[in-house]
Amino acid sequence: MTTSNIPPFITGRRSFVGLSAAAFATVAMTACSSGSSDEPVDVSTQNVGAMEGFAADTQFTASEPFEVSMLWTDWPDVPVKDSWRIFERIKELTNVDITLTHLPFSDATEKRNLLISAGDAPTVIPLVYTGEDAPFVSSGAVVPMSDYIEHMPNFQKYVQEWGLTEMIDNIRQADGKAYMLPGLQEVSVPVFSLVLRKDVFEAVAGGIPDSWDELREALLAIKEQYPDSTPLADGFEGQSMLNFASHAFGTKAGWGFGNGLVEGEDGKLAYAPTTEGYKQLVEYFRSLVADGLLDKESFTASNDGSGAADVSEKFAQELCFAASGSSGTAIEFAQALDETVGAGKHDVGLVPPPTGPAGSNVEPRNFWHGFMLSSSITGSENFLATIQFLDWLYYNPDAREMLRWGVQDETYTKAEDGTIALMDGYSLDDFDINTGAGTDIKIDLGFSTFPAESTESRALKESYSTPASIQYIDDVLTARTPRDPYPPAPLDEAELEQSSLMATPLKDAVDTATLQFIMGDRDIAEWDAFLGELEAAGLQKYVDLINGARDRFAETVG
Repeated sequence: MTTSNIPPFITGRRSFVGLSAAAFATVAMTACSSGSSDEPVDVSTQNVGAMEGFAADTQFTASEPFEVSMLWTDWPDVPVKDSWRIFERIKELTNVDITLTHLPFSDATEKRNLLISAGDAPTVIPLVYTGEDAPFVSSGAVVPMSDYIEHMPNFQKYVQEWGLTEMIDNIRQADGKAYMLPGLQEVSVPVFSLVLRKDVFEAVAGGIPDSWDELREALLAIKEQYPDSTPLADGFEGQSMLNFASHAFGTKAGWGFGNGLVEGEDGKLAYAPTTEGYKQLVEYFRSLVADGLLDKESFTASNDGSGAADVSEKFAQELCFAASGSSGTAIEFAQALDETVGAGKHDVGLVPPPTGPAGSNVEPRNFWHGFMLSSSITGSENFLATIQFLDWLYYNPDAREMLRWGVQDETYTKAEDGTIALMDGYSLDDFDINTGAGTDIKIDLGFSTFPAESTESRALKESYSTPASIQYIDDVLTARTPRDPYPPAPLDEAELEQSSLMATPLKDAVDTATLQFIMGDRDIAEWDAFLGELEAAGLQKYVDLINGARDRFAETVG
């Protein structure tokens, strides 16, 4: 590792998650407009290092050594080390040397977008979510990956086997091409939901709540038993809880707000905050604040990347008993309680998002982060080899296992039934596996860092999950229903600039008013006035623009 600062595209239906309005505006204004070629590159003429007979589920090994440059986001608590085994192992297996360009976590997205727009991005641009390729389509700054799917046998295989064909089609942009490829998930459940002190809910409230109304009653009972507590918290500026709660209210909010559009009653898209479901969502959380059940500080404190760290302390002191979080957050809370309540004297776990007025809905089945390729690669003699390498790295099962666990019989063992266990002396503290054993395969070796997250089979996901996390997956899959995908409405270059200018003031108004209503700083009787403010900010023009893009996509793509 070196550092420096099936022929036509698979078709079907699925939504994409867009950039935040602010990020959309930034990249739309900075992206160059040189235009892109409509004709794919004949990669057979740029095949130095490519592997003959490359197929799904086979080891990719370059026929000649070559380098691939990659962006790398530096998390403050996981600094890259020259001694990391991950890059050495990739080179041993593939004959490919990865060189890194580093981005700080604090403003990684903004700096990434500026590098792409300036034409200075390295070849591989990871940590890209669906929709984030949109601002770079017209400039030709990134490669239309859909032109090269025929050279990616692993991607093709698992899209088909995991039933993702229809979802894949909807990551295409207005020109009908996809400029990023996502991480594929065999099973998709909400990463964030409610983390509960299950033992307290059982003892005080009589069980685990299934609905938001039941949660409210349980919180009231816990508040009575623990009067100094504020039993519910978020820790992510409210964005996490509003996101997973919104689906049970038939709307979208928080992290999942995207472009703000949902299916309206008239068959057209409607702006989520204008729907009755959004108002019901706000009124529900407003009632929790009014009754002292929701920690206001956890909804308003800036999230510096540490997420629920402060909430963890409140869990430890039994001042909080339910909060937004992931399976990793549940482990953090449990570890904190070990120090105060004592190990074995508590039961902390993730539960499915509660049901609500719109039913047992959860978010639509989703992708995870994937990658884009800088268009500079189209002039490289290693173009085909690079595509093959990334198909292996992102979608080959053995590569995925290596990225998560390291080297078999060196850092981990694998039994005949597929069970994976770390060897003596190795730990994965993030998941409370062999904690304190000596060498953390993430911190010390670079495995289980963000590249490991992208594509996962169910078996791989469960290999590092606690029994409680596996139970959560089962519970969601059996008791909750993914919402229908949001209708795709990709924008062309001119529309993208228009939408960024319109979406930003609208989203700012929504964020401000939503928080004011929930915190009780604005009378709910002013809801109609709030809707009037959105109209005055150009709401109808924005909705008409997105509806037009949706209709065009449906007509031209199907």
